Amino acid sequence: MMSLSILVLIHEYGHFLFARLFKTRVTKFCIFFDPWFTLFKYKPKNSETEYAVGWLPLGGYTQIAGMIDETQDAKDLSEEVQPWEFRAKPAWQRLFIMIGGVLFNFLLALFIYSMILFTWGDSYIDLQKAPLGMDFNETGHYAGFQDGDVLISADGEPLTRMGTDMLTAIIDAEEVTVLREGVEKTLIMPDDLMNRILADSVRFADFRYPFVLDSVLAGKPAAAAGLQKGDSITRMNGKSIAYFDFREEMAKRMERNDANHEVSLTFIRNGVEQTTTITTDENYQMGVLVDYVSRMPVRTKTYGFFESFPAGISLGVSTLTGYVNQMKYIFSKEGVKQLGGFGTIGSIFPATWDWHQFWTMTAFLSIILAFMNILPIPALDGGHVLFLLYEIITRRKPSDKFMERAQITGMAILFALLIWANFNDILRFLF
Repeated sequence: MMSLSILVLIHEYGHFLFARLFKTRVTKFCIFFDPWFTLFKYKPKNSETEYAVGWLPLGGYTQIAGMIDETQDAKDLSEEVQPWEFRAKPAWQRLFIMIGGVLFNFLLALFIYSMILFTWGDSYIDLQKAPLGMDFNETGHYAGFQDGDVLISADGEPLTRMGTDMLTAIIDAEEVTVLREGVEKTLIMPDDLMNRILADSVRFADFRYPFVLDSVLAGKPAAAAGLQKGDSITRMNGKSIAYFDFREEMAKRMERNDANHEVSLTFIRNGVEQTTTITTDENYQMGVLVDYVSRMPVRTKTYGFFESFPAGISLGVSTLTGYVNQMKYIFSKEGVKQLGGFGTIGSIFPATWDWHQFWTMTAFLSIILAFMNILPIPALDGGHVLFLLYEIITRRKPSDKFMERAQITGMAILFALLIWANFNDILRFLF
């Protein structure tokens, strides 16, 4: 909710600022929608604008005098045009008023990205340096990947870090090169890879984290078997494993209430390979703590204050470009099923508070909000921009009645998408 409030406030302030800059009257500035009642409202003395907070967190609005939008229709504009009204302003001024929200959301994202880089730097794990390669889901295995593969390149372009850019590169590639047991292999990507990934409920790929013991708890099975801090476990029952492989195997045994609690572990201590047998406890645990993240080759680049701005701009532009490129998948059968509402938005934030993640996701959502609002759909900023561009080019202004009908059509489309997106969230929760 905090993130959404920030995004709506900045977006509406963009409209408000340009309206006031061109001496256009703003009658109401509202964060969130307020049908039937308002949580808070205040109108300063001698001010033309009422400031309010609504109760329905679907967005917000800036009510601008003389403009057909979700708060006013053609009937409200039947009186003589006043010089301080939106409709009295030149088309180029109205255009700036309409793009103000999108512009401010995009600038906000660039600023947040810059401050993230200044505060925390840019940290990532180099895909090609991952010691145990990657684990892949069922779709990854279908495409020919094997657990332990190190991702090298997609159509000859190096793959350097995990994220949406990596996934998009693999989806769009004809072939992907991996390093498998020290030998480079070329995999031909199937044509239906994107549809399968969209249908997945499990992440396409993740790192295989080393199973290196950070500490061994006294009196537990691992201590009884002689395991020590720093031991690197490489095999379980003769099969090569990473940290999460052991957890998954123990979870499966617990699920089926397996009577077999015994497991053979091969580990490396001081460069020497050894094997021991452990009988896990009643919860299929052996009593160790693992600090698997610090064992990965993390690269971190730090930025000075002024260095962070061009880097933040570059990151914001690349994020927007990647998001736009992925939009083509939304209109597929599986893509429509993946549309999400408030539940999906909430799920992208971590369960425990993390400022880095909070600001990263806020910047990303600000990019999305800017892009979605500029789409040429009536009722969105982009719809108004489209009609204004038509007016500038043809020197003919659409009628108020046409604008009202377009507004109603656009609102119907938006509400249908909103209902569908949140319905998808409910289905995911139930099933």
